Amino acid sequence: MMQTLAQDAIVSIMSHVIFIIITWQVLQSLNFDDWFKKSKVFEARILIIFLTITIGTTVSNFFLDFLKWSQQLIFLF
Repeated sequence: MMQTLAQDAIVSIMSHVIFIIITWQVLQSLNFDDWFKKSKVFEARILIIFLTITIGTTVSNFFLDFLKWSQQLIFLF
C-alpha cells in the first residue's frame, strides 16, 4: 500500500515537471514583447512563469486523471 502511494507520487511529480517544461518551451515561442510595457520586464517574466505553472499543472492533472480513469475501466466488467 505504501509503495503504491510512493509510486503514484513519483509519477505525479514527474508528470507535472514534464508538462511544465513542455509548456515553458511552448510559451517561449510566443512573442510577449508587445503585451507588456518596457519598464515592466520583471513583472512580465513572473506572469509567464505563473502561466507556465498553471497551464502545465492543469494539463498534467488532466493526463493523470485520464490515466487513473482508464485503469479503473476494468471494474466496469
